[in-house]
Amino acid sequence: MIKGSIFKSILWFSIPLLIGNFFQQLYNTVDSYVVGNFVNTNALAAVGASTPVINMLVGFFMGLSAGAGVVISQYFGGRRKEDMSKAVHSSIALTALLSVVFTVAGMLLTKPLLRAIGVPEEVLPHSSLYLTIYFGGMTFSLFYNMGSGILRAVGDSRHPLIYLAVASLVNIALDFLFVCGFHMGIAGVAIATIIAQAVSSAMVMYKLMHTQEDYKLELRKIHFHKKMVKKIIAFGFPAALQQSITSFSNVIVQSYINRFGATAMAGYSATIRIDGFLQLPLQSFNMAITTFVGQNIGAKQYRRVKKGIWAAWVMSSLVILVGSVSMYFFAPYLIGVFTDDAQVIANGSGMLRIFSYAYIVLPVVQVLNGALRGAGLSKIPMYFMLGCFVVLRQIYLMVAVPMTNNLFVVMTGWPVTWVICAIGMLAYYLKADWLPEEAAQKKEVQ
Repeated sequence: MIKGSIFKSILWFSIPLLIGNFFQQLYNTVDSYVVGNFVNTNALAAVGASTPVINMLVGFFMGLSAGAGVVISQYFGGRRKEDMSKAVHSSIALTALLSVVFTVAGMLLTKPLLRAIGVPEEVLPHSSLYLTIYFGGMTFSLFYNMGSGILRAVGDSRHPLIYLAVASLVNIALDFLFVCGFHMGIAGVAIATIIAQAVSSAMVMYKLMHTQEDYKLELRKIHFHKKMVKKIIAFGFPAALQQSITSFSNVIVQSYINRFGATAMAGYSATIRIDGFLQLPLQSFNMAITTFVGQNIGAKQYRRVKKGIWAAWVMSSLVILVGSVSMYFFAPYLIGVFTDDAQVIANGSGMLRIFSYAYIVLPVVQVLNGALRGAGLSKIPMYFMLGCFVVLRQIYLMVAVPMTNNLFVVMTGWPVTWVICAIGMLAYYLKADWLPEEAAQKKEVQ
């Protein structure tokens, strides 16, 4: 990351991330495919309604793990081995604590939250069962995500990919076995997901505990280093808050969609699965540029940082352009993978086409988000993304939906807020002194 071709560094680091994210998305997509084709429309709707609820808790943890990754990558780039080891062990200790907290919170909040967002009675039992099982085993998900984040922070994106690929194949096999073979319904896909996550968690922990590198995980060293925990929280909490509040906002958005019934919910469930695949390159370049910026700032190679951001934007924009055009023209066929219900296909196709109009601005948002986070400025993207994806989107829905009572007006809230966020973040990137080198030069002039 700190030497050689910038395009190649980011691209070769991103490709395993992209494939890994593909397998991660495959988890939920196969769940939706199996329940949509082998259970019923209500079960497909239930999986979709459950997703923002899951993301509300898991998203908070993912933000903290991103903060841990920034700390570790900067120590790694600066060759501060002892501090890096302390950061690794503090991150695992924090994961153990939050696993208990989130499991209890998730299981207690499931039914009240589903009722609060107006999940229809015919969908509620499916959603409740799916979420209860998922939260019961979410510890595995948290440990995998933190462990793979540590590996990526030190430049290893290959092993997390392998572990995720294995787990995804396990999930697919068990989905069909439990649902088609044992007729376990939506409980089958939830249990399959938990078992698959346990597999990936065990593999990544084994890798960390048996490596000979300086980031090796030793059980006797796992405890809270006060300085490291503070730094991880300082870097990660803004992203954690952003993720959880955005997910909570999506829970509220889900409540608007729920008003249109099970076919709208099922169409949305299929839409977010396909949307997730197009978001994969963005997520991959986002994680890659975070590590790239963190390591190069640690090595004080500031000019290389800006070149890397430009390279990541160019590559992600090319991929998104091709993907969004394909999504627009093949929308009905893509939704048809999940169901043969004509109304669900019509709803989902309309949603996909609305999204496709504005996808091209998302590389700006995601690349700058990752770059600023890698520089330790995670509060800045948090302000922009919360302001646009939460505050503005909710204002839009509160005003537009009652006036029109139209499902597609609800979905237009996404592209509108994407564009506003991209404009704001680009303006900040171009005008602010966000690199240490720029801040130092400004002080010298003053």
